[in-house]
Amino acid sequence: MFPSNIINALVMTVGLMMVFPGPGLTKEIELISIGLRVGINSETIGIPPTEKEDFEQYDAFAVIGLPWSWEFPSGWEIRWRLNATAGALRAADDTGFITELTPGIAFTKPSWRLTFDLGGGLAYLSDYEFGSQDIGGPVQIIGHGGITYHLPWDVSIGWRFHHMSDATIYGTDNRGVDLHMLELSYRF
Repeated sequence: MFPSNIINALVMTVGLMMVFPGPGLTKEIELISIGLRVGINSETIGIPPTEKEDFEQYDAFAVIGLPWSWEFPSGWEIRWRLNATAGALRAADDTGFITELTPGIAFTKPSWRLTFDLGGGLAYLSDYEFGSQDIGGPVQIIGHGGITYHLPWDVSIGWRFHHMSDATIYGTDNRGVDLHMLELSYRF
């Protein structure tokens, strides 16, 4: 499912924010960015067992800022976000529609022009059999972590590690998909 170090970091962060909320702010729900992503899997960098097929994912995405945030004197900003995507998952000459909804948390240092984000949620797949690889079923669990660099002109580029798995909901004979995704986005 998810790497334990990602889960531990997310749990610790949420726990610390609940115990030491600091200077919390309530912001309006707002569209933060929209963009395009492309991802491929890698046999050498992924969560075992590796994929049986070579996967590609193409999607359009939107990042929505949720009202809960914190700003610290060090310049760091922390904000809850919602990531929504729609696109295509492709492998072994099979292509299926994929859509995802993943809440997450982002750590931004504006002076560095960087955002680090973690999240997890659900995906729906129109096809879950790609050549010799059976992903399991139409509903999948998503986990991701990434980094975004904010260029001038309201444009950002980023990379994220994207894990999709059914967490044995559909049995133990299927495999998840790990993707390295590159993104280009416009910030509002």
